[in-house]
Amino acid sequence: MSKSFYHVVFLNMIKIILHSVLLTFVIHEFVFCQNNRPRDLGLEIGLFETGKWNAITDVKGVEVGHETIISNDNIRTGVTIIKPHGGNLYLDKVLGAVYVTNGFGKALGFTQVEELGTIETPIGLTNTLNIFNVANAIIDYMIKENPNIRSVNPVVGETNDSGLNDIQGRHVKKNHVLKAIQNAKSGPVAEGSVGAGTGTRALGFKGGIGTSSRLLPKEVGGFTVGVLAQTNFGGSLMINGAPVGRELKKSPFSSNIPYDGEEGSCMIVIATDAPLSNRNLKRMAKRVNHAFGRVGAYSSNGSGDYAIIFSTHRTQALDDKIISSKELKNSSMNGLFMATVEATEEAIINSLFMAETISSKYGRSESLPIDETMKILEKYKALNWNKKLYPWKK
Repeated sequence: MSKSFYHVVFLNMIKIILHSVLLTFVIHEFVFCQNNRPRDLGLEIGLFETGKWNAITDVKGVEVGHETIISNDNIRTGVTIIKPHGGNLYLDKVLGAVYVTNGFGKALGFTQVEELGTIETPIGLTNTLNIFNVANAIIDYMIKENPNIRSVNPVVGETNDSGLNDIQGRHVKKNHVLKAIQNAKSGPVAEGSVGAGTGTRALGFKGGIGTSSRLLPKEVGGFTVGVLAQTNFGGSLMINGAPVGRELKKSPFSSNIPYDGEEGSCMIVIATDAPLSNRNLKRMAKRVNHAFGRVGAYSSNGSGDYAIIFSTHRTQALDDKIISSKELKNSSMNGLFMATVEATEEAIINSLFMAETISSKYGRSESLPIDETMKILEKYKALNWNKKLYPWKK
């Protein structure tokens, strides 16, 4: 072969190498990784123990899948799917409920859940203008599983990621949703700037996806509660009572804060294996408000703050007209209420600790400065709870 041939091959190889280096540089420009969950750093939230994964997937059967879409200098978005179980949800519905703290949002499927008390599709989370694309994809998925259905109720929540993403482009497509559904699994759940949390911001910092769980002691039922949060809301960050936002000068209505007027939303998905009616599921969902307050949120005018909850405990069909189900007494709900508050609070905090700095043509959202935050927590004695005070802690 001629020297010119080898010269062309050499030049092409150089171009490929330079392109790879440039791509790596670009990726690091808009994504700076953080890897430590709060508990890895000695920060414990609440009193109850967590599950094995400290995730919503600690509730047996629950599966989570993400599809993250980062492209060029304008697309920072995605979709997150939560499956209450791995079977056919249309044929094997789960009891569920919804609760609205502040209704500035476009959540789909909530009225039927409110009316009938069941959830019959995977739950989707995405951005505001992509909610209909995600719902359509879920409908297509359900029709493929159940060719004869003529009505189905996709449940989809959203937050507005337009501060970092080309939201009008509606870049979450059917294939992204189906991939998230197909890849949904149990076990550890990716957190931070992934899936539906890719372009979100919260409490003055980069928000995202966070998850946590609680195992109730046998004395109060031994049930599991898991929470997944999509955080995109304003406020002044509090962690274990420490005024982190104030100390870092990231509080609403202050002159130097870069997110004055930021009004996003927060989607909370709660799972439990406790045998509950949809009435008591809704009572549990209402407890997310306490977690919002504990992290420094105030549900601003434009913040769509919603909770979706379901129980994996199955009902039993006695015949074609009557179903039977065990139900926990009202007086036995307190442990579940507390577990919901704790898991929601920690899921929100996890979303901040695990989020990565993201930039785009629309702006830049810095991740929570972990070293500074830990110093603040030490200053306010917000670390290392005394486990000896609580007999169920080891």
